[in-house]
Order: sequence, then structure tokens, then C-alpha cells
Amino acid sequence: MSRHHPLGTLGHECAHYVYILENNVIQKNFSPVGFGTEESPIKIYIANRPPIDDYPRMNELRGLVPGEIDHIVRHTSNHWRKVFNVYAKFLFNWENSRETATGMTDLPDTWQTYRDTRLFQPASIAALLFSTPQVHAKHSTFHLVAGKTYAATLDLPPLTWLDNHFAINENHRVIVTPYPDYRQLSNARIATLIALMETVSQRT
Repeated sequence: MSRHHPLGTLGHECAHYVYILENNVIQKNFSPVGFGTEESPIKIYIANRPPIDDYPRMNELRGLVPGEIDHIVRHTSNHWRKVFNVYAKFLFNWENSRETATGMTDLPDTWQTYRDTRLFQPASIAALLFSTPQVHAKHSTFHLVAGKTYAATLDLPPLTWLDNHFAINENHRVIVTPYPDYRQLSNARIATLIALMETVSQRT
């Protein structure tokens, strides 16, 4: 399928559906939708989409292209600037902590460069998903849900609330986080989230 995109014409396959037989009823299992790849070890779930171009009708999971974040930010409200900036800070710090532990050093110098060159692109460690979570016990993927309001609408495994901001199911690696806003998912709470993920990584 060829789709018209503000940064050019990009070729993508349509999102596919898998039909499964359960209790003699055929059900449709939707593929993930959003920015990134299925192989991304961190899946972030958010309730809304950029309200421009074909994003409201998007039905596939694909990596962002260079310049696409800037395009979205310039043609939407400040909300999406905050979303991308907060997640760039979080993922930059997460990768930095992992590289410090392993001795690897191929990160960009700043979170701003990380945002512009890696965030939710095909080789990103994270995907931003508009579709609902598909979680499995004892799986290595982290599932981060943006905000308790959205989490309350989802069919998630049982959660333990650690405080007013974070809830967790360690077995399924699900964490409900504050919404990606400068005040809600502040730098201090980003550090808390990273510490939670490091603890879960060591235990599971």
C-alpha cells in the first residue's frame, strides 16, 4: 500500500489481522498500531494520536522517519512537543544507564539529538502505540501505560499501586506511569521509572 505522507511518499504494507478460533467463534486479533517496530523491547501505550494528516486513520506500526517529529510538533499543539521531549529524556537516560553498566558508548551526546535521530524510528528501543496492550507473563518486553486514566480503560493484569503515580505488575512487566507532561512525568519521576525498570529487570 502506498500512502501520501507530509515528508514524501512512503511505501508501507497495510496492517494485517490474524483470525483465531476461540470457543468456536472466529475472532479478529488486531496488529499493533503506532510508531516503532514490534521488536522494540519497550512498548509505550498512549490514548491519543496526532490529529493531523493520516495519523487519526493510521492502522500500522512503523518507524518514524527523520524530520517527522518536527513536522508533527510544528503542525499540532504544544502537547505533542511535550510527549516527544519527555519520552526522549526518559529513553535517553534509560539507554545511558544501560550503556554505563555494559561499557557501551554509542549514544548521542544529548537527549535532543536522541529525539531527532532515534526516537521511535525503525532502530529505536521503544515503540509508541495507539493500540491496546497485548501482554504476556515472563516476557522480556516492558509495557508502559501513559496515565492512570487511560490505564483504567484497559484490560490489564492485576496492578499494585506503589504511590499516586506508579502501578506495576512485575510478572507481566506492566508499569502505569504518569502522563508524558513536564510536570506529571518530571525528571525526578523519570528517574523513579528507570529505577523500577532496573529492579524488574534484575528480578525477572
